Parts: sequence; structure tokens; C-alpha cells
Amino acid sequence: MSASSAQYFVVALRAFLRFCFLEGLTEADLAGAALAVTARRRAPLPWGISAASAQALLAACDRRRPVGRRDYAVLVTLLRLGLRASEAAALTLDDIDWRAGELTVHGKGRRDDRLPLPADVGAAIAAYLTRGRPATGRREVFLRAVAPAGPLGRGGISFIVRRACQRAGIPPAGAHRLRHTAACQMAAAGAPLTEIGQVLRHKSLASTANYARVSVAELRKLARPWPGGAA
Repeated sequence: MSASSAQYFVVALRAFLRFCFLEGLTEADLAGAALAVTARRRAPLPWGISAASAQALLAACDRRRPVGRRDYAVLVTLLRLGLRASEAAALTLDDIDWRAGELTVHGKGRRDDRLPLPADVGAAIAAYLTRGRPATGRREVFLRAVAPAGPLGRGGISFIVRRACQRAGIPPAGAHRLRHTAACQMAAAGAPLTEIGQVLRHKSLASTANYARVSVAELRKLARPWPGGAA
């Protein structure tokens, strides 16, 4: 059986043995004899998309149309800043400081962080705001293209990514894959883990350390020589 199945079995067995002791069926409490089952959890590698697939996603947006400008702005924001779908959906017009070139991101645990606003992200958002966003009093940046105008929400952001994958002819991916893509691209460019963690707004460096394993060429530098020479 699998490790998880064995864990459930041991929990049930321990409860049964404790029941037997309380009911007087056994002279001693044997529950402690049912030792816990541990299983080693294999941490998966970060799963991003290739640079060619990222370019295909952006090229699949028809920026001659308002919905294409919105989708392009959403994709560029996710790819360049590594935002979560919920964070992109929560962006408001008040979160963008155009003069300072900064963006306020509302992340997990009600945490607010200020990130630099890259020029291409700012240009994409500005194009959508001026020539694509519906005229409305809503303050959210990214709105539905179909009336009534309202915020997209996390599901709407992910739907934009999946629909762009279909248009680009690449395997389907969600918004979180683009977050992994941003981190993998920074790691491949030689960015320190501390900087990657700041962009992704990780609470712990241990979460960012996972991206140190994305480059096989860099990992080979850490391999120790084979005893006795080359094999």
C-alpha cells in the first residue's frame, strides 16, 4: 500500500487499541506500539513555460481590440512581476504610482508590497486603460469585457491565461505557471535568490530556494567528483 494509506491504517489501529484498553479488553494500553508511518515528500521542480511559449502567449493577443489589450496587459504583468491570479485581480488604479514607477501588490495575509513597475508592464496597462478599459467608476484595473463591467476575479485571470494558451497552440497552463516562469527566468539570468524572493514576496527564503534547482547546468557545478576518476 502507499505511505498515505499506511498512515491512515496506523491511526485507525491506534484508536482501536486505545478503545480495547478503555473497554478492559486488554490489560495494557497498546496504542503506543502502533508506531507512526513517515514518508519522504518529494519536492517537485518549479514548472514554468519556455521563453518561446511565453512569447507565443503574448503574440496570441490581438492588441487591435480592447479585449486583446486587456489580455496582453494581464499576461505581461503575470510574466514580468510573478503575481498570483488573486493579486492581479485585486490591482486597483490607486495601486499604480506612475510618477514613482511603482506598483502596490496586495498579497497573502493582507500583506502589501511595493514593486518597481517595469516599462513594458506600464506601457501595456496604460494602453489598456486608455484604449480598452470600459468607462466605469470601478477602481479595479482589469475588468470584464462583457457588460456589466466588473472585476475579473481570480478565476477570470486564470481563464485569460488558459484561453491564450489555446490561441497560441501550446499546452494549457494556469496563472501560477506564469509566476513560476518569472522566477525561473530570473534564476536563469543569475539573479540572487534573495532578489527572487523579494519579487515573489516570499515570507521565507526556503520557499525561494526551490528555484535554485531549475538549472541543470548550474547544479552540475555542485556535483562532487566521482571517486577514482571520471566514469
